[in-house]
Amino acid sequence: MVKQFVRVKNPTGLHLRPAGLLCREALRYQSSIRFLFGDSVVNAKSVLSVLGACIKSGDEIELVCDGADEDEAMRGVVALIESGLGE
Repeated sequence: MVKQFVRVKNPTGLHLRPAGLLCREALRYQSSIRFLFGDSVVNAKSVLSVLGACIKSGDEIELVCDGADEDEAMRGVVALIESGLGE
């Protein structure tokens, strides 16, 4: 299991399009990918779960990847979030 904090940089937070991009990236990996925000544990492979977390620009989340390709998954998801999720 690997964990890392990452700050959401895109100006509009995780609304539908960025949430979809995040989920699409997460689905590329076998590992379980989730993030912790406040009291919530969010499945990064579920658009509805990501949207329900109401992540805004500047919020910090803790990513948790667990599985066979956890290191690769962490690098991919972190890179996408830090790039601004296409915005």
